[in-house]
Amino acid sequence: MSGGLPRFPLGALLILALPVSVAAAGLKAGAATVEITPPVGLSMYGYGNRKGVATGVLDPLLARVLVLEAAEKRLALVVMDLGEPLAAAWIKRLRENAARSSGISYVVVAATHTHSGPGIRDQYPPEEGPDWESGVLEKVGRAIDDARGNAVEARIGAGHGGVLIGHNRLRREADGSIRWFERNNTMVPTSPVDPTVSVLRLDSADGKPIAILVNHACHPVVFGSDNLQYSADYPAVTIATVEREFGGRPVAIFLQGGDGDINPYYAVHPLDQDAVRMRDWTGERLGREAARVAKAINSESVPDASLDYAEDVLDFPWRWNLERFKAAVLQSWGPKAAAALERRDPQGLHAPVATVLINKRIALMTVPGEPFVDYQIDWRNRCPVRDSFFMGYANGALGYFPTIRAASLGGYGAANTATYVPPDAGARIVDHALVRVYEMLGRLRDTPEDLKK
Repeated sequence: MSGGLPRFPLGALLILALPVSVAAAGLKAGAATVEITPPVGLSMYGYGNRKGVATGVLDPLLARVLVLEAAEKRLALVVMDLGEPLAAAWIKRLRENAARSSGISYVVVAATHTHSGPGIRDQYPPEEGPDWESGVLEKVGRAIDDARGNAVEARIGAGHGGVLIGHNRLRREADGSIRWFERNNTMVPTSPVDPTVSVLRLDSADGKPIAILVNHACHPVVFGSDNLQYSADYPAVTIATVEREFGGRPVAIFLQGGDGDINPYYAVHPLDQDAVRMRDWTGERLGREAARVAKAINSESVPDASLDYAEDVLDFPWRWNLERFKAAVLQSWGPKAAAALERRDPQGLHAPVATVLINKRIALMTVPGEPFVDYQIDWRNRCPVRDSFFMGYANGALGYFPTIRAASLGGYGAANTATYVPPDAGARIVDHALVRVYEMLGRLRDTPEDLKK
């Protein structure tokens, strides 16, 4: 069961936090960065055909933290260079610790989705020794405290650009079949792809940048299964490029979008064929566009700043016959994956969905898994505020969220053992987040109109 949450009947909606709207004299913001690279020797994330454990560190894995504050309400955004968020018990512990130490009202925990990080576990049998996550929690907790302690009156602004660094990896052929299109060195056009680069900039009152958030959709899989060194893949280069363009002053944070069916052009590039250079090309291309957008943003101070946020849990049935699914997972992914599946709720899946609205102008929604890119496009097109951000791999890990059409066509992430939510789950999540934003804007109410007026 995801998120360490109480169990409810299928179809139920658990409201963890009612939308909270707080007016304040102004918005405050603080940011921090901490290294979270675990010890070598751990199994690695993301490739079933990878042989061996982590043997070294190509580039350090980091956690980046942004704290926003309006009046007594404080929200922390934590993004880690991991394949997926930490398991439910660790997220719960992080939130409890942050509430005690820094008065944080709500914490969003997300991952960049690098496939060159450590494997993510939901538990450790005694014979396997201590977990590495507890040490990470302590470091991230201190970073949250630092960001909170460094928070100052802030100006905020958003902007959008576009760049292509990848392609849709589920290619539909002339006969209607779906072909796995892993690598696209010649950059053949594909569809759907979302080139949008959305940027959120937070400055101090004197205009100095505090944090720059970069939202884009593309799998961090330039390095393939032959890589046995920890790396944040191209997002590390993107972030470094942005920070370098601003003289190293701000904390840049990468928000992974709806990349469920999007690969970088140079995906799973062999190490002996200059994979590092391909990683750098990908990250720098995105980073330069993000920096260009960020420099053009005119951040503003809002006297009556507000933070609205909610996390709700939507319940879904399993997509597959559970017994046949378990057998298929065992065959495809091995006994550890099958054992983890056994620990999930047999009655269904529980998806935490966060919705955040800043100053009634900037919206962010999260999906606890790997959403296909259509959902990001749909969210942005339908969101009632101009500046909207879409995050996958946040607050949970429920596999792929394909569209109904993709599920019907098949392919990896659409109809195999890597997806287990029903085909309409992603659409329901986006619709739910849209309802939340409309409620936060006061445009959906809990009482009917008086027709006599």
